[in-house]
Amino acid sequence: MQTYPLQQNATKKRGSQHRENHIIDLRQMQKDYETPSGSFTALQDINLRIQAGEFIAVVGKSGSGKTTLLNLLAGIDRPTKGEAIIAETNLGLLTESRLAEWRGRNVGLVFQFFQLLPTLTVAENVMLPMDFAEIIPAAKRRVKALELLERVGIADQADKLPNALSGGQQQRAAIARALANDPPILMADEPTGNLDEATRTSVLELFAKLNAEGRTIIIVTHERDISSYTNRQVTLVDGRVADDTQR
Repeated sequence: MQTYPLQQNATKKRGSQHRENHIIDLRQMQKDYETPSGSFTALQDINLRIQAGEFIAVVGKSGSGKTTLLNLLAGIDRPTKGEAIIAETNLGLLTESRLAEWRGRNVGLVFQFFQLLPTLTVAENVMLPMDFAEIIPAAKRRVKALELLERVGIADQADKLPNALSGGQQQRAAIARALANDPPILMADEPTGNLDEATRTSVLELFAKLNAEGRTIIIVTHERDISSYTNRQVTLVDGRVADDTQR
């Protein structure tokens, strides 16, 4: 697993108190959106530190700010106020191009609706992040993709189009794609929302196995019954952290 390859000089100047063993350090984070009826605060006063290797569930009702938080953690969106120091990088100091480079190396994303490109084979979908990040030599990318598909149990589906796979198989393909560049952080937005109970369990067990290997995993979900898989649960209510419980 890679260890935060994109270092920023401005981040280094902050000193070790920002690093310690925290792979994620959110400080006084706030996110506002402008709407026709005025400014709306989706997240407020978010202070959250996550140790490397934790498996965290972020839970809350619809509209509580879960997906907004995930987007800020992944560098997809920027906070209105506060700082996000993730994988030893202050995301607020990065240009958009540097932020995209950072994300490709440090974060793997898994979505509820899979977001596999329908005209590419499963293996080609897994290879896409490798093509963008250019960490893995081109000649080795298909081999790497097949290894990842084997790891998630669907190597026999490699040359099929996504619509030929079941929902559970597509989610496993999406997880393989998220692992393409061996990121230290894996983030998932409602990854079991469209799955039946048996498939849901198998996907959660896969996340637990990846966490046991040392990867930091953050799952955003409205489900509150996944505590047997995670070691910490952060509850959001109206854009604030209402509870932070560690098992």
